[in-house]
Amino acid sequence: MKLSTFHTNSDKVFEQPFPDLDSEDTLILLFADSSLLDDDSILDPLKDYFPTSKFMGCSTAGEIFQNTVQDQSVSVAVTKFDHTKLQSFSTEVGLPENSRTAGRHLADNLLEDNLQAVFLLSDGLNINGSELVKGFNDILPKNVVVTGGLAGDGPRFERTWVLNDGHPTQNYVTAIGFYGNMLHYNSGYKGGWDVFGPERIVTKSKGNILYSLDDKPALDLYKTYLGELAAELPSSGLLFPLSIRKDAGDRNPLVRTILAVDDDAKSLTFAGDIPEGYLAQLMKANFDNLIEGAQTAAIHTNFESTSSDTLAIGISCVGRRLVLKERVEEELEATLDVLPDNTQLVGYYSYGEISPNFVNQDCDLHNQTMTLTIISES
Repeated sequence: MKLSTFHTNSDKVFEQPFPDLDSEDTLILLFADSSLLDDDSILDPLKDYFPTSKFMGCSTAGEIFQNTVQDQSVSVAVTKFDHTKLQSFSTEVGLPENSRTAGRHLADNLLEDNLQAVFLLSDGLNINGSELVKGFNDILPKNVVVTGGLAGDGPRFERTWVLNDGHPTQNYVTAIGFYGNMLHYNSGYKGGWDVFGPERIVTKSKGNILYSLDDKPALDLYKTYLGELAAELPSSGLLFPLSIRKDAGDRNPLVRTILAVDDDAKSLTFAGDIPEGYLAQLMKANFDNLIEGAQTAAIHTNFESTSSDTLAIGISCVGRRLVLKERVEEELEATLDVLPDNTQLVGYYSYGEISPNFVNQDCDLHNQTMTLTIISES
């Protein structure tokens, strides 16, 4: 495996020569601002230089390159595999209720002998991330590792895209399959938020739309906790994610992040499902725990160094960035401290993270985590 990573400045101009790594089993991974929807000409040199490579990418709430976070830039990883075959597919979602069908369709197309792992990127707004990953779980065996994330749009929540046939496209999900026994594909995730306040019962919800907690309008409860920050919803809701679990005996809670609010219905739309009858509790930031959580995510990958280059894809939630502010790069430094010296890190700040859970290894949607995917070859 051969790896090269590079990024642009704020002018979005590639100043360095591209590596000579084009092949049918080369992955071009690219993360950039949502403004590429208006002008994607910066991609033309890449597509011309790598005509047979597989392209994947999405819009962000900040681009990660090594131990830095930038805006209005483009972060790129070019990985040529020596012993691993690649296949990529994309599908339109259109509406959130089509999410599970989209996941099943992609998994069906990717499922072949020797499939080891899948990396996926999804539209970040018109999607139910929980249903999307259920579609993959419906089709793929448990030994296939699925990781990825939802696209971002800074704190704006207006438009997101993924690359489809090399072009930024809204309302799409794209996935790439990795085939071969020489692949090392590891993942880990961790949050670091503290729960507070009473644990409430989800008394009315539909999919990823939450209407009431303890029979009280969900939006009203959130506005009570946010105070004057309520005027900045939905972005201010990132400061107070929701922890949900099936019952009091559930030791594997999931975290959900707000995507939209409906003042008329007094409801909140989240990145993933909020099932009725679940227990829900608000969360708040603990700065040191967030940074420690990023380091723990790297430890959870259980990655053992190989002789080849190592690609680390970091997908961290936009809420973490809004909370950490000028300390945000500390979480990147914390992950690199754990990973091998030959690791090159690219990634982005997202509206949701996808990784196997620790209980049954099913693919799950997470929010407010640092999620890492580590890739190398023997």
